[in-house]
Amino acid sequence: MIESNIFLRPFRTTGGAVPFDRITNADYEPAIREGIKQHDAEVEAITSNEAEASFENTIVALDRAGSTLNRVLGVFYPMLSANADDALMAISERMAPVLSEHFNSITLNERLWQRVKYVHDHFDKAKHDVEDQMLMRETYDGFVRSGANLQGADRERYRELSKRLTELTLKFDQNALKETPQYEFWLTEADLDGLPESALDAAKHAAKDKGREDKWLITLDAPSYIPFMKYSDRRDLREQLYKMYNRQCTGGEYCNLDILRDIANTRLEIARLMGCKTFAEYKLQHSMAGTPDRVYQMLNELREAYLPVERNEMERLTAFACNLEGKPVEIMPWDYAYYSNKEKDSMFEINDELLRPYFELSSVTKGVFGFAKRMYGLRFTPNHDAQVFHPEVEVFDVTDEDGKAVGMLYLDFFPRATKQSGAWMTSFREQYIDDNGNDVRPLVTLTMNFTRPTETKPSLLTVREVETFMHEFGHALHQLLSRCKYQSLSGTNVYRDFVEVPSQFNENYVYEREFLDSFARHYQTGEPVPQELIDKLIASSQYGAAYACVRQLGFGYLDMAWHSISEQYVGDDFNFEYAAVKDVQAFEPVEGCIMSPQFTHIFSGGYAAGYYGYKWAEMIECDAFDKFKQDGIFNLDTARSWLNNVLSRGGTEAPMILYKRFRGTEPHIDAMMRRDGIVPAK
Repeated sequence: MIESNIFLRPFRTTGGAVPFDRITNADYEPAIREGIKQHDAEVEAITSNEAEASFENTIVALDRAGSTLNRVLGVFYPMLSANADDALMAISERMAPVLSEHFNSITLNERLWQRVKYVHDHFDKAKHDVEDQMLMRETYDGFVRSGANLQGADRERYRELSKRLTELTLKFDQNALKETPQYEFWLTEADLDGLPESALDAAKHAAKDKGREDKWLITLDAPSYIPFMKYSDRRDLREQLYKMYNRQCTGGEYCNLDILRDIANTRLEIARLMGCKTFAEYKLQHSMAGTPDRVYQMLNELREAYLPVERNEMERLTAFACNLEGKPVEIMPWDYAYYSNKEKDSMFEINDELLRPYFELSSVTKGVFGFAKRMYGLRFTPNHDAQVFHPEVEVFDVTDEDGKAVGMLYLDFFPRATKQSGAWMTSFREQYIDDNGNDVRPLVTLTMNFTRPTETKPSLLTVREVETFMHEFGHALHQLLSRCKYQSLSGTNVYRDFVEVPSQFNENYVYEREFLDSFARHYQTGEPVPQELIDKLIASSQYGAAYACVRQLGFGYLDMAWHSISEQYVGDDFNFEYAAVKDVQAFEPVEGCIMSPQFTHIFSGGYAAGYYGYKWAEMIECDAFDKFKQDGIFNLDTARSWLNNVLSRGGTEAPMILYKRFRGTEPHIDAMMRRDGIVPAK
């Protein structure tokens, strides 16, 4: 019965933890429908209020509305990414158009819009603090950007397009999730040349799970795919696996080609309804960059700075490969990881396998938590009573230096068939101040796909996996340290091209001796990382930086190309992608291989016309870390300023205002180029 549904009242658990032991798939749909019903009633109460529209009875009331719906969706959406079975996906397919129609009905509610517009037009900034002013601005702009100013047929067309876009992006996302587990790359003993013990153990463990103890199994999950491409001496097998990986969602049951074209065209039509020539123009109005021209300016500046260095890197790598093989070698995309790993090892005598023993997962976790304690005074205490959505998930209570509750953190480390690839942070609940003045603290989850433990070894991470942990933990800190009044402005509710700043900032510490010394110990002997290895790791940190940057620029150009179309697109997806990235591609296109149909970031993940934001944010965080390098990477005064001016403020002010309050000046690319070795250090 609906009355007994677990989602229809605040969770009666310590700290508001999600009672996963009492939640079933059958709870979600009725709870969503009831949440919509309650939300509609709350909106109706706002619009039917006979009192003159005011900031409190309209704008704040609207921000507070929908608590039940927020509660259920706060769990439902994370589960779709981290633990989705067919039943949950079916629910999402049924509910996506319902939810789209619901949210459209709010932003297209004429009576509500007139109240919002009245408050906006009569808003006295002098009577409100900066957070109130931002809520007013964001609410008004949100309505405008969602079609509130449209009339008649245009308004109804927007409603139809918005609903269709929701359905398309969901289908794209589900296809990508379902496609990856379909691929299995089976190896015999003759196929194992070059693979390190860690990769062999993982492949054997995966094969045993499938009932094939006589084989080794490589999958397209990152902890399996990446080591094979990096270490396997079998070039023919690397080529096969590369093509398997890069032909995902290009045909068959889970093909995304038609869907991505529909998404791009639907977004274009929405943009046109809003008076914009392209979706990029429409989307970037709500960003730090502001316009497509400014995005291209940054991408082009980086291309001009990094591309010559990348070309030199590739010439050097080709010469190295030819010398290594004793014959001419044309490096193909399935060769880059292999030869670059060998060249890096020859130059610095450092590789992932040398460092893995020092990055045992539980030790890394302690190091990451220790970083937060040293910088921000946070403490993480295991919570063994909190229920989890999967047996491998760990939960921690987070408190400040005075013992006051900051929030809860859920850690979900390993790949599984019901989880998307990659790594991300999300929240079951965000921070805000409720109607009674209580500071509601966030429930944050970090989802990764790290190297699994085997029968003989614990989970031993690569340097890149440690970076990933620190990256996602930066997002978590942005949520946990939030001190905002309004939920819609708290934590990571910031411009898309600013949201990666705290996360990418954290990655810098992985190459700092003072941080590594705090936790990195050999999992068997307990010995710290030898100073020689740390020196080599730091010395090698600039290796391949230009290649990595140019590769990232390619993703940015591809995103902008799809969202800069000004006419309905009916062309060939492969040629479209090749043309978009041709100025920064390191290799000639491989027939049948394409990024777009599995590019969930831009077609289903919120980064449409926003993928450039990773490099934009990198420019800012490098500039910020430069300040820490000057003052001391654990300088408490600098850390406190970073906390008070950036991490705790969410989206309560424009990002550049927040950043300049910390740094004193606007950021520029100089610090990033110095870090990457593109220009000399000061």
